[in-house]
Amino acid sequence: MQTQILENMESNVRTYSRSFPVVFTTAKNARLTDEDGREYIDFLAGAGTLNYGHNNPEIKKALLDYLAEDNIIHGLDFWTAAKRDYIEALEEIILKPRGLDYKVQFPGPTGTNAVEAAIRLARNAKGRHNIVTFTNGFHGVTMGALATTGNRKFREATGGVPTVGASFLPYDGYLGDGTDTLDYFEKLLGDNSSGLDIPAGVIVETVQGEGGINACSTEWLQRLAQICRDHDILLIIDDIQAGCGRTGKFFSFEHAGVVPDIVTNSKSLSGLGLPFSQVLMRRELDVWKPGQYNGTFRGFAMAFTTAAAAIRTYWKDDAFEREVQRKGDVISKHFASIASWISEQGIEASERGRGMMRGIDVGTGEVADKITQRAFENGLVIETSGHDGEVVKCLCPLTISDEDLAKALDILETSTKEALADIV
Repeated sequence: MQTQILENMESNVRTYSRSFPVVFTTAKNARLTDEDGREYIDFLAGAGTLNYGHNNPEIKKALLDYLAEDNIIHGLDFWTAAKRDYIEALEEIILKPRGLDYKVQFPGPTGTNAVEAAIRLARNAKGRHNIVTFTNGFHGVTMGALATTGNRKFREATGGVPTVGASFLPYDGYLGDGTDTLDYFEKLLGDNSSGLDIPAGVIVETVQGEGGINACSTEWLQRLAQICRDHDILLIIDDIQAGCGRTGKFFSFEHAGVVPDIVTNSKSLSGLGLPFSQVLMRRELDVWKPGQYNGTFRGFAMAFTTAAAAIRTYWKDDAFEREVQRKGDVISKHFASIASWISEQGIEASERGRGMMRGIDVGTGEVADKITQRAFENGLVIETSGHDGEVVKCLCPLTISDEDLAKALDILETSTKEALADIV
């Protein structure tokens, strides 16, 4: 493999190519192939962008059919047949069956674009500036979204420009078992001398992906929603990584039965890895003036086409979500077994997550890196997350075959034992 030109020319900011230093050429469902012909099982899936796998045949066919004619490719925010088709699929298959009455905004095509739009919308709608966010939260790295992102690695890379406009509170479980962190939030809201400006909105992930696969309890999320209602604060659910079926429901907040005021989606929304994001909002919150928030690539018709195909293929009934829940149970049990074995070696470990969004907390980034490095050598692409990179993180395609899933879990178990043999 020739990597010299890539190493010489690409910026130092690159990350994944450092952990997986091969040149990938082709991919199918949960399998990647490098230019030497070696296959890998993909437990990264574009950091959660490929819930339906690489080159999903049904979704790819829809794109190829669309491209075969002179259909609109780029349309700013023109009305196009592709946009109408997507909105019809979204409303009829996703929103109406869940009792959700949202309007939809298409900002720029990335997750951080959606977050920027959501927090700006909340501020405009409520006439307040502060946004409450949570420890270990990740919402993007553009300046507005970065203000709500906890990781110092990203916050310190602003060239000295301060990130402003957000207040951090402890996420569920941050202070240990037995402590409801929302007691602190309510105390602050009820005390005029707390220093907390009444926020326009609260932004939260129901499962913190980059933060370490921390899953809040349904009771905690329900209470957070009630606090927001009681204090006229907008609840923004960042469903960029946890959405589109990753937790076993299309929206991750469905498990708790809450109805957010604003929802952000991206990553797997397009179904085929094409850049695409959206903001869903209660109708009365649509206070935007024409053109007040825009972007050149907010009308990406190819992504509308593939997103509509993904919805119609996988969400017309509950069969797919039941499969995700079944596979999630398989991953959970295997991860729990691996975590138990690690703990027996004297390194405290635990399994965590929801649906097929799962992780193994091994305590330190050093241990997690050794496991993922050995896994890559053995044919499994898997990354880490958490404040120290201490969580080995599964984001495999939801469409992964049972055979590939079993093989990948076996590779991870073997790799864990090999890695720890060099440590313990």
